[in-house]
Amino acid sequence: MVIPEFPLQMKFAGETVDLDRLDMYERFDRELTTLCYMHSSTSLAIKRANRYFPIMAPILKEEGIPSDFLYLAVIESTLNPRAVSPAKAMGIWQIMPRTGREYGLEVNDDIDERCHVEKSTRAACRYLKEAYAKYGSWTTVAASYNAGMGRISSELEKQLADHSFDLWLNEETSRYVFRILAMKEIFSSPSKYGYKLKTRQLYQPIRYTEVKVDTTINNLALFAQSQGISYAQLKESNPWLRARTMPDKSRKVYYIKIPQKEDLYYTKRKFTAYRKEWVIDKK
Repeated sequence: MVIPEFPLQMKFAGETVDLDRLDMYERFDRELTTLCYMHSSTSLAIKRANRYFPIMAPILKEEGIPSDFLYLAVIESTLNPRAVSPAKAMGIWQIMPRTGREYGLEVNDDIDERCHVEKSTRAACRYLKEAYAKYGSWTTVAASYNAGMGRISSELEKQLADHSFDLWLNEETSRYVFRILAMKEIFSSPSKYGYKLKTRQLYQPIRYTEVKVDTTINNLALFAQSQGISYAQLKESNPWLRARTMPDKSRKVYYIKIPQKEDLYYTKRKFTAYRKEWVIDKK
């Protein structure tokens, strides 16, 4: 595989990132090279984006968050709603338990809304807006998503720096924003970087009906059966349901997704690409 040349300036959330400086160039080049050779995970990210970007992008727009933050979610979890880190961060946005609760998510042994795509996206947006009010720079906001606002603020003060790009940080955080930039670059033209996907290979969006529930479900397998789907399909469609039951003593309202059956079979559905540049069979 040949790594194509890339421009010396990039855009992230409307901000210009200048790669002419030696350290900036090499940090970006490292991440682009790494992602180009991580064939399986990068391919999966593009395929999953076709299913999840149509859900997440409108929420970001509604919340006033630049769409480039979709790529932050990509590098956090490869867009896996069930992703779990060694530190116990979970979901597409890899939110820690305490942070999830702080930003309005229910997190317990039975229900974990960090794995709820829509609700976790809104929680992430609340964090990002709070961080932007503090820093006024979206790239610094992105760095804080990895390191935390406390750490970034402390290091900006100690190192007499104005921007996270100028900070000496741990390996993970130093690479973080450049990984986002590199993923954005690959998504802009996957075939340019060796990812030659066809529309049929992209994971298609699944349509759902939602069942309103405000009482305890003692057996989710029986509930699934009553809806005409399997327990496995119920759990796949609602990864935030963590147990075999759904206790609801407070009569809180939940909406459980039931997939439309025709969307569960490849032979019965229409194939579309969320972005035409992702595929080589453009129509």
